[in-house]
Amino acid sequence: MKEMEFKMERQNVLEVGQAVTVTEGALPQSYYYTIDPSLAMSGNVKFGDRLKSNEGTVVDIKETPRGFYVTVAFNED
Repeated sequence: MKEMEFKMERQNVLEVGQAVTVTEGALPQSYYYTIDPSLAMSGNVKFGDRLKSNEGTVVDIKETPRGFYVTVAFNED
């Protein structure tokens, strides 16, 4: 299992245990991921940490002063 954190701007659009699909975007030196349909976005990811799967499960949602953060687990076996 590989976990990745995503920033979510609006609350109550995802729930713990929910299956999600992510879309990969490419930058010149890294990648980023978006939970479809544009619900949350990851930070920049180095080439070596690139996801092998585009489907995962929400395992945690945290509210902080900077916004909502969603942790998604991906089966990378």
